[in-house]
Amino acid sequence: MIIKSYSKINLSLKVNYKSRNGLHEIQSVYCLINLFDIIKINKIKKKKDIISFKGPFGKFVNKRNNSVLKSLNKLRELSLISSHYAIEVRKNIPIFAGLGGGTSNAAFILKHLFKNKITNIILNKFEILTGSDLRLFFKKQGFLKNLRTIIEFKKKQKFYFVLIQPNISCSTKDIYAKVKSFTKKEKLNKNLTKSKNKFLEYLSKSKNELQFIVEKKYPIIKKILKDIKNEKGCCIARMTGSGSVCYGLFKDQIDAKKALNKLKKKYPKFWHSLAKTV
Repeated sequence: MIIKSYSKINLSLKVNYKSRNGLHEIQSVYCLINLFDIIKINKIKKKKDIISFKGPFGKFVNKRNNSVLKSLNKLRELSLISSHYAIEVRKNIPIFAGLGGGTSNAAFILKHLFKNKITNIILNKFEILTGSDLRLFFKKQGFLKNLRTIIEFKKKQKFYFVLIQPNISCSTKDIYAKVKSFTKKEKLNKNLTKSKNKFLEYLSKSKNELQFIVEKKYPIIKKILKDIKNEKGCCIARMTGSGSVCYGLFKDQIDAKKALNKLKKKYPKFWHSLAKTV
């Protein structure tokens, strides 16, 4: 069985407060994009899972401590599975990038094993284990109202993204540890996505509240975002999650492709990609 494990983009991100369990309560408008890892999963007769990571970013995955291994072990601990599996993950999504690649792998394996019938009880147990953004991968576009509630957008918008990652790996834990101020919770207008222009106007007034922290530590992030924003047709230039991937949002695919080609020449040693909403 072959599974596509999609990545996510945070179109906005607000940090509301830090809870007693140490997690930060956040709100985020987000979307899944067609940059994905490829997971091959097969049931085997052996009494031990066989897990391997290949592809451009496979060598950066901790083979003894990763979301796939943790998920399988937890499923057996809860007696939710008894079989063992051979799993090969082709890592096309950069790690420590703000794209949620590791959490996505766990989410899409869970969806496969449970045939998309995932209860909130299961999600509650696994989000602590694999990442607080686990729920994002069960809706293509939406608003993370709080860590356990997602409002799915009924009308999905189509956007194109130019993605650039400098040679920087951002630790989510370290970035959140530097958050000193918090923003009041927002109540989202349910009709926000009915008009693409109004939606973009809303996004342009929003921000990623972790971006300033990362820019201060890594000034190259600020420079990349400025260069992306100056490209023709770019509506928004922002960082996703806790970084380090920077993106430009475009309405037009041709503009996005032209921007990508120009930015590749400007930053030849960085990772680049073109993506669109799923």
